[in-house]
Amino acid sequence: MSYSPAMQMGDHHMFDNVFVNPEAYKKFVETGSWPDKTVLVLEVRGAEGKGSINRKGNYQSTIMGLEVHVKDEAHFPGKWAFFGFDDGKTSKMIPTSADCYSCHAAHAAVDTTFVQFYPTLLPLARLKGTLTAAYQKETGIPAQK
Repeated sequence: MSYSPAMQMGDHHMFDNVFVNPEAYKKFVETGSWPDKTVLVLEVRGAEGKGSINRKGNYQSTIMGLEVHVKDEAHFPGKWAFFGFDDGKTSKMIPTSADCYSCHAAHAAVDTTFVQFYPTLLPLARLKGTLTAAYQKETGIPAQK
């Protein structure tokens, strides 16, 4: 689920870790919506299966990608912007013509974010009635409000 060209290198097994600033998370838990100044960080790590005492399953290894999704209503058209850190150090805003913007607008469960892949947040959004109409139509999952 990455838009980074580095992630499109064949059949890699990866783990996604998503981090959010604590203030935004707290507000999401209260309201089911992301407040202005939300910063979501997607860290993509390789999956390893052989190492040390591990015999079955996978564990996380090196960082393969880093992407950031920022909500700043005063600075970004559409309120949100994406940034890719291909070198791990610096980034520029991904142009709004990139596929990530239209995909998130069409398929995100809440406010251009893929909350449907966060099992602790999707039930909150449903309970608070903040699921997008597009997501509800796509999945047949109605909001509970």
